[in-house]
Amino acid sequence: MTAPEAESLRVEPSTRRRSEWRSQAPVVAVVAAGGAIGAVARYALALAVPTATGGFPWATFWTNVIGCAVIGAFLVLITEGLSAHRLVRPFFGTGVLGGFTTFSTYTVDIQKLVDHGRPGTGLAYLAATLCAALAAVWCAATVTRRVLTRRQR
Repeated sequence: MTAPEAESLRVEPSTRRRSEWRSQAPVVAVVAAGGAIGAVARYALALAVPTATGGFPWATFWTNVIGCAVIGAFLVLITEGLSAHRLVRPFFGTGVLGGFTTFSTYTVDIQKLVDHGRPGTGLAYLAATLCAALAAVWCAATVTRRVLTRRQR
């Protein structure tokens, strides 16, 4: 290949960045849309299960446990069971479930419990959420995998 031919094949950095953005724009859009849906669902659950000052934050606890269970089942479904469109995982996994679960609020809740003189409850909440969320992911993934295996027989 001659030098002029090689030069004609070179892509300008600004053109490369534009094409990268065009290919990522749909992903960003579905993550944002899913995140809005998940955040609204989390807010609705928080309104339905209010937490008294210094009380155990059940809404946040159940939000995180339910979200972790759903992500466990969802990831098994789309990686082992179903073929899904390339935007399903970012929309639902990152967007909806990322907006629904709230581990930042979890840490704020722990701090509030400690500030209200309930460090034991804060520590219990810290451990219970962590253990329940991990168990929820594992159980949901295991059950989903077994259901898929039985259906394939």
